[in-house]
Amino acid sequence: MNHPSELKYARTHEWVKIEGDLVITGITDHAQDELGDLVYVETPEVGSQVTAGEQAGVVESVKTASDIHAPVSGTVVEVNTNLEDDPDFVNEDPYGKGWIYKIKPDNMADVEKLLTNEEYEAGL
Repeated sequence: MNHPSELKYARTHEWVKIEGDLVITGITDHAQDELGDLVYVETPEVGSQVTAGEQAGVVESVKTASDIHAPVSGTVVEVNTNLEDDPDFVNEDPYGKGWIYKIKPDNMADVEKLLTNEEYEAGL
């Protein structure tokens, strides 16, 4: 599995990348592999508040549907609209063009409470 060391991870299989005062998030390579080919990604609405550990969206595959949880609390500032037409971007490139949404965290320090790639992989 591919879990880049510069990212942080939630036990619920989401990743976080810091970009200035925002965080980009998506689902991990492990999660997309377990789900199989994605057919639909439901993103949170821009401007909505998300709470760490709570549902923020849904991914649906040919096998099942799974909740996407917010890794940190904050305001959604952007969603990856490309996933409406190409949800398979999440399968092809989960840490790149398959990102799901961006959050302005309520507290950037919450990102540091997430798992390192070693801690995440140890829990798989």
